[in-house]
Amino acid sequence: MKRVVVAAAVIERGGAFLLARRLEGTHLAGHWEFPGGKLHEGETLEECLAREIREELDAAIEVGEEILATIHDYPDRSVELRFFRCLLLGEPRPVMGQEMRWVARADLDAVPLPPADAELAGLLISRSV
Repeated sequence: MKRVVVAAAVIERGGAFLLARRLEGTHLAGHWEFPGGKLHEGETLEECLAREIREELDAAIEVGEEILATIHDYPDRSVELRFFRCLLLGEPRPVMGQEMRWVARADLDAVPLPPADAELAGLLISRSV
């Protein structure tokens, strides 16, 4: 099974986390997720994350420490997700037609998340990561 490597940003502001909704026609469409995307050949995870946030949310970020690495196998693919704490530099705005919202730490488990993102949400809810 093909493994896809994805970098995702954990951006917190005022006790809430930035989430984006997956577009129709994409894998896991309609689910909310920590923003990010697929690693391109020759990129570092940090470069990937900066590029994805710039492309999807028209914002720059400062990539901090990695807080979770996990692998989730779906029926059609295996996804290696690498989550990094990030500092937002500027105001994000969704530029690809996706929804975006800030979700309070305590409410993360009430949002439909892909399994790998849900693993991180559980970690964030249970302790201040």
